[in-house]
Amino acid sequence: MTWKKFSGEIIQTPILEEVEAAIERETLLGNKLKVCIGTDSQVKGTVIDFATVIVFLREQHGGFMFIHQERSAIKMGIKERMLTEVQKSIDTAYRLCDLLDLYDVDLEVHADINTNPMFKSNQALHDAMGYILSMGFVFKAKPEAFASSYCANKMVQ
Repeated sequence: MTWKKFSGEIIQTPILEEVEAAIERETLLGNKLKVCIGTDSQVKGTVIDFATVIVFLREQHGGFMFIHQERSAIKMGIKERMLTEVQKSIDTAYRLCDLLDLYDVDLEVHADINTNPMFKSNQALHDAMGYILSMGFVFKAKPEAFASSYCANKMVQ
């Protein structure tokens, strides 16, 4: 699985090592961190582009992110696509949660799902929320889910 920085630079080390190095670097600089993980997707003809982001928020000092992009040719309805986004975020969160616990870094999983029933993505809200919460993660949906709705969204456009 290839991850990159926002600059486009490919991360050469395993993502777990890169996240640990980032936490150690930021801690030495005196920054308190929170990590938010989210995924967004966009249908482009017969393919779906997905972007998963690991967003590091420095308390009162901005943030940075790592990005993983992938493409799927599998046809999906809106609910399946929303739950696939959630699955990708949970997979990443699960890989990182022990490390984040070790360093006492808070973690949130963000779902690009609208809480307003007027939007199509809302049909996946209860399933996504149950899935994320049952895994023991903090859940955020739109409009609070900036990792998926803004950060990941910029990577699939």
